[in-house]
Amino acid sequence: MKILVVNAGSSSLKYQLIDMENESVLAKGNCEQIGTESTFTHKVPADETKNIKALPMEMQDHAAALKIVLDTLVDAEHGVIGSVKEIDAVGHRVLHGGEKFSGSVLVDDKVEEAIKECFDLGPLHNPANLTGIKACQKIMPGVPQVAVFDTGFHQTMPDYAYMYALPYEYYEKYGIRRYGFHGTSHRFVSKKCIELLGNPEHSKIVTCHLGNGSSISAVVDGKCFDTTMGVTPLEGIMMGTRCGSIDPAIVPIIMKKEGLTPDEMDTVMNKKSGMLGLCGTSDNRTIESRAKEGDERAKLIESMLCHQLTKYIGGFAAAMGGLDAIVFTGGIGENNPQYRDRVCDQLKFMGVEINYEINDKLKRGPEGEISTPNSKVKVYVICTNEELMIARDTKEIVEAL
Repeated sequence: MKILVVNAGSSSLKYQLIDMENESVLAKGNCEQIGTESTFTHKVPADETKNIKALPMEMQDHAAALKIVLDTLVDAEHGVIGSVKEIDAVGHRVLHGGEKFSGSVLVDDKVEEAIKECFDLGPLHNPANLTGIKACQKIMPGVPQVAVFDTGFHQTMPDYAYMYALPYEYYEKYGIRRYGFHGTSHRFVSKKCIELLGNPEHSKIVTCHLGNGSSISAVVDGKCFDTTMGVTPLEGIMMGTRCGSIDPAIVPIIMKKEGLTPDEMDTVMNKKSGMLGLCGTSDNRTIESRAKEGDERAKLIESMLCHQLTKYIGGFAAAMGGLDAIVFTGGIGENNPQYRDRVCDQLKFMGVEINYEINDKLKRGPEGEISTPNSKVKVYVICTNEELMIARDTKEIVEAL
């Protein structure tokens, strides 16, 4: 079975074609700036001569972008399949499912309507996600479409973990509660961690997805118990351009002093804050380099992030009543051993002990265990693979039809 995984953004369309027989990526790429100065990137892991690098192409909408993707996949020079008919199903990443979906589902009219109903909760992503689904339906009629929700994994949280202490009517009328995101990633790495632990009946794990967007989840027996992101992906730890959790009273104070509208303030918190707001860049490699050169703001970011990570991991361990393992994943989690060093050092009081030599080697490379045999808590670096998780869900649902 061959599955096309689609992640449609407001002006982009990322894709992977995965052969589920051996779970290998046949091709992957990205259509960027759809509707303006569009570019197309296409990579074939097994044959780099078929790659296309940032080629300018006209794409008026997502349907046009998808047509370029499909035409390329069957192209004599750059393609990897003989016909579009070889694609058995399409798996779509959908940001927000609200309380409507606790798992992945086959797309039908009711599912599309439910995705629309979550537009207010995911205004930047859900409309784009639905556009991607519509584009695939138009160009690939009859091919099963599956929606995999970022929020789905977190639907197992108890009410005392997801509720906010606001008037209850806001929850009833507007669905204001904690939803959590990066669910596909947290589900993938926690499942793999449980396997590495020997598939115990009971387990308590903290998974740290660290990248331009970051979140931490507490996972009990394979199910989400709590997570750092909230109604939107803004809450939680500091991120590339997002502020993370702040005193809510800061919002009206800045709005009044700067004369900002609600939308403008939202832009400040989502796109102008975090690492970018503190030192002018959201690129972690640049921050790491500048910190080594003595840049005080870059050093501040590193200290803030390690402090917040330690605080959330320790808090989640207390809330779960114990901790069996910590997982680091995502672009920063997988590639920055310094953060892992500092956080694990702070957690020594819990019996966390890592092998610094092994940890230092796990940088932009292999994954594995970095804790010592004596450590009371296992610590792993696990490379996330959200696209493969989406493809697995899609395969399971389609095979059950």
